[in-house]
Amino acid sequence: MRLEALAAALGPGLVRVVVPQPDGPEVGDVTVVEPGEGWFGKPGDLVLGVGLPDDAAAVDLLAGLAAAGPAGVVLRRSLARSRTVRAAARRHRLALAEIAPTASLAHVLGLVRGLLDRATVAGEPGGVEDTSFQDLFTLADAVAAVVEAPVTIEDAASRVLAYSSRQDVTDPARIDTIVGRRVPPALVAHFRSQGLFRRLARSDEPFLVPPGPSQELPRLVVPVRAGGEWLGSIWVVTSRMPTARVQRELRQVAAVLAIRLLRLRAETDLTRRVTADRLREVLQGDDPRAEWLPPGPWRVVALSRPADSHDVASDLDVWETVFRRQRWQRPLLTDDGGTAWAVVTDEDGAPGSWGWLREVVATETAADPTLRVRASEPVRRPADLPRARAEAAELAALDLPAAVAAVEGSWVDLVLARASAAVGERRPAALETLTAHDEREGTAYLATLAAHLDHPAEAARAAAALHVHPNTLRYRLARITELVGDLGTDDPRTRLALRLLLEAATSS
Repeated sequence: MRLEALAAALGPGLVRVVVPQPDGPEVGDVTVVEPGEGWFGKPGDLVLGVGLPDDAAAVDLLAGLAAAGPAGVVLRRSLARSRTVRAAARRHRLALAEIAPTASLAHVLGLVRGLLDRATVAGEPGGVEDTSFQDLFTLADAVAAVVEAPVTIEDAASRVLAYSSRQDVTDPARIDTIVGRRVPPALVAHFRSQGLFRRLARSDEPFLVPPGPSQELPRLVVPVRAGGEWLGSIWVVTSRMPTARVQRELRQVAAVLAIRLLRLRAETDLTRRVTADRLREVLQGDDPRAEWLPPGPWRVVALSRPADSHDVASDLDVWETVFRRQRWQRPLLTDDGGTAWAVVTDEDGAPGSWGWLREVVATETAADPTLRVRASEPVRRPADLPRARAEAAELAALDLPAAVAAVEGSWVDLVLARASAAVGERRPAALETLTAHDEREGTAYLATLAAHLDHPAEAARAAAALHVHPNTLRYRLARITELVGDLGTDDPRTRLALRLLLEAATSS
């Protein structure tokens, strides 16, 4: 994991890269260097410069590290943004990042070390047991005991992260929020119109919110912020502003919660990045064993939202939110070639399986009808996953109306598409003549020929497919023979060839 990915996982409220080095080494460990001390790290270490008094000291540090091969250097914002320091970083080909002025160096150091430890097992079933969410539930219970009222903890996207076990006071909004693990859209829209989210993003002070749609009871809201960044909020079901002592305790809890949310966001983002990178390697054939995958067989699934198909990052975010909301806690998701991909098991029912995914899409398309999934046939060896990816890609390229499709249920469409592509656009002179006649005279001879090929020796059925009388069909076929001669449609091979040519013409 390079410094850019590490900084993205931590978030701009803590660390931001100011001089990138995309080809630099990956971060292996983190060390701290103070003025007057030598550096005893090793290549690939991330260096945190501490206590540097001015630009000259920072430039000296960078010069001394140039030959050591660190993965990057992190300095306070005032130094990292200096033109002199940035120029030195570029000259010595060192990645340089800044720490926000309000961020604690010890906190950043702890987060970085935790992320590096986690990176070695991120994405592996049974690797590190993530207790962060359970800690949030414990914290919600602690807040509920202080304010003597039910509590929910939400992130900045109004998703419920945890809630207290106390349920003695409630209303429909709280029930819907807990069951759906997110604030109902109507209530979010109401809060946005009232300027609530702007207030949360700018203030640290608790405040009361009057009732809204389906929210029969008022709420006390406590913003959760770190380094000037709004991370989430604590919601308390109460109609009274608490005492000054309780407000102080709530602000202290919010500070603790901010650290937990930063860590949770960083770990979640890191796990997602590592999983996406490893899964991309599997689908490209660079990791043929992939022993970290759950037990197979597997299907490769192309995921899309046609309305936003130009933005694969947005697609991934949408699908990850959908999957996590439906209990798949560690989705196997990646992007490659402008498409979002998932790998699911072929069992039915469990989160992350093909049967479960079909049910999820059936539910979610009620709210977002643009969702589409296209699945390969199941494969039993990780080495076969690239082939399965190619199958899913072929299926995704077809204009199928259903939200959910798999190769075994759409093989006719797939075979015809392959055959049409192989046939190409060039057609025999007879079909070109019929095409020109249809365009010039407004006839329907190509459609008539297709119906005749679909129902050979069945004039009534062929005419019904065209919504014409059988005599009209016979007249058209006679005119076709007059125009281009006998096409030899009594021969099955000729009928197959002609039908493929017509299929290619209609699909192009």
